[in-house]
Amino acid sequence: MHDHFITTGRGLRRESPIMRLYEKAKRLGIWNPSDIDFSQDARDWEGLDDRQRDLILRLTASFVAGEEAVTLDILPLIMTVAREGRVEEELYLTTFLFEEAKHTDFFRRFLDALPGDPGDLARFHSENYRTLFYELLPAAMHALVADPSPANQVRASTTYNMVVEGILAETGYHAYLAALERNSLMPGQCKGIRLLKQDESRHIAYGVYYISRLLAAHGELWPVFDETMNALLPYALGVVGDMFAAYDVVPFGLVEDDFVNYALDQFNRRYARIERARDTTPEEMERSTEEIVEE
Repeated sequence: MHDHFITTGRGLRRESPIMRLYEKAKRLGIWNPSDIDFSQDARDWEGLDDRQRDLILRLTASFVAGEEAVTLDILPLIMTVAREGRVEEELYLTTFLFEEAKHTDFFRRFLDALPGDPGDLARFHSENYRTLFYELLPAAMHALVADPSPANQVRASTTYNMVVEGILAETGYHAYLAALERNSLMPGQCKGIRLLKQDESRHIAYGVYYISRLLAAHGELWPVFDETMNALLPYALGVVGDMFAAYDVVPFGLVEDDFVNYALDQFNRRYARIERARDTTPEEMERSTEEIVEE
């Protein structure tokens, strides 16, 4: 039962980092996968060799299942924030479910636009991928249903925002655009990837804010964040390595070290940003995270 409502009392804190991210989501996040023209992509597909097609399908298989996974698994996080009465954060989190669902739609539309039947793309999911997306992500998110403790919130957001989005998704986008843009291929897919990157950057920014808020209020939870990041890093790097290990000669001239280093850089950036919140007060944390809105 409700005993009060924020909007009839103090009102919404519109200058907070979260509400400013919500404004960006309303302005930038309303794009429609149905409007993207994949006709040139289909023609480009016909000109690719078997290895190139295999790599595109491998990347897409990782993304379309990953986006479906977070669409399925994000509700416990939204429910946790809602139960705590954090209405500004819940307003913003409503855009996450819409955007993750839209990303799932986008990647499936791309697959459906390609000539031929790609078959069951789960064949591209390696053991590292399955461990992370089939097991650890849903486990971390759904643990919040029974135990929405701050520690479990840190684990869930670290898994979702910092590792799945902040390391793997961003490394995957980097690989996708390196393969296609440098070869002037598949403009529809490239357009969608760039739009997805905008959406995901806001999601990662929320993760930075959310975990920083939790650590500022519960400094003893730093080991939870540290251990979760370091426990998941081998799986994230394993997913990257598995993609390259599938080829004697990697299509499109991609070089494994470039993407391993990119993934490690993303890890270090996320880690360092969260580390800043260790010894701050909630008020200092709020001020220090304002910069994430501008990124």
